[in-house]
Amino acid sequence: MLNIKSKIILLIFFLVNCNLFSQEKIKMDNSIYKFKVKDISGNLFDFSTLKGKKIMIVNTASNCGLTNQYEKLEFLYKKYSSNNFIIVGFPANNFLSQEPGSNEEIAIFCKKNYGVTFPIMSKISVKGNDMHPIYEFLTNKDLNGVINSSVKWNFQKYLINPNGELYLVISPWISPDDNKIVNWINS
Repeated sequence: MLNIKSKIILLIFFLVNCNLFSQEKIKMDNSIYKFKVKDISGNLFDFSTLKGKKIMIVNTASNCGLTNQYEKLEFLYKKYSSNNFIIVGFPANNFLSQEPGSNEEIAIFCKKNYGVTFPIMSKISVKGNDMHPIYEFLTNKDLNGVINSSVKWNFQKYLINPNGELYLVISPWISPDDNKIVNWINS
């Protein structure tokens, strides 16, 4: 039989180990890698395949004053994709109906007008009651462990570090080739 002192030591050991496990679980839950989404062609896109890469997630629209950012996004992607950097676009129709097209129409528009080769996902909602779970993660500190934010407009950028954790939120009006973003990619 264990004496009271041994029982207390075992209890403390158990509680400490459970707490460490809980902290590790929370840390894992703060990763983008748990998400699987549909790409613009309807195929499964698993974020866990991006482990070790820097990721820029951006909500896009075809009929916006910022739509020309597709050109700079594609330039950035081509220039740095060999350096463990990827851009993932999420078309969304949340701002003044500036992305009214179907997935097929969006894919054609992106390829024809901007030669987009970075991954584009199926159209989703990035705010409101029908917000996609990946954007709930990106905008909610309780889920991402870093910061609360709201999607202000089309082409807001979320930078994800190589551990799959949110690093920084970039305003839609900051160009994709801004020094802050380029320096982060190169760091």
